[in-house]
Amino acid sequence: MWALSPLFTAGIATPFIFGFAAARLRSLLLWLATGIYLAAWTVMFITAESPDTGAEDAAFSIAAAIATVGASVHAFAIRARVFFQAPDHRSAAFQRAQLEVQHRRELRRRAMEIVNRDPAMAIEMRIGRPDLPRAFDDGGLVDVNHAPAPVLVAVLGITPEQAQQLVQVRERCGGFVSAEEAAALAGLPPTLTSRLAEYGVFLR
Repeated sequence: MWALSPLFTAGIATPFIFGFAAARLRSLLLWLATGIYLAAWTVMFITAESPDTGAEDAAFSIAAAIATVGASVHAFAIRARVFFQAPDHRSAAFQRAQLEVQHRRELRRRAMEIVNRDPAMAIEMRIGRPDLPRAFDDGGLVDVNHAPAPVLVAVLGITPEQAQQLVQVRERCGGFVSAEEAAALAGLPPTLTSRLAEYGVFLR
């Protein structure tokens, strides 16, 4: 019925239905089409009240054909997009991924609060120890002072050699107190310091 509106209303409704479609789809091309149909609509009204001459009759007929038959064909062609457009799966996937990242950041923030407030509780809860059994998700934290090398590789995205270097240095110095100290003493690239600060906890 929407697509046949230009025909049923003799072109009177044409600019309005295409304006609706353009706004719904946010389409510049449809806004351009709306302007063309509005021009045809205007010509129809002007020539309908003009003296009957060959030129006015021809202009009226062309404008009427555009605003009725042409507009109806156009409306049929786009009606599925206007009313039944499939969701943008890429956009939906992006939004889901963004929400998941935000959720995990919040989990890490809460776990870090426990680490800073009560380190003993953090150790008992096994925060930063995905290699040990536990019943909660800390958002992907890793205890740099206690987690085995494979876990450091998996969570921090470092190489096995860098993880082994971290393990060896922490055994010699008794553990690290910050991401900056861990990166400096283990000779890690400066680019890894921010990741250590984001995902690392330093329980002693």
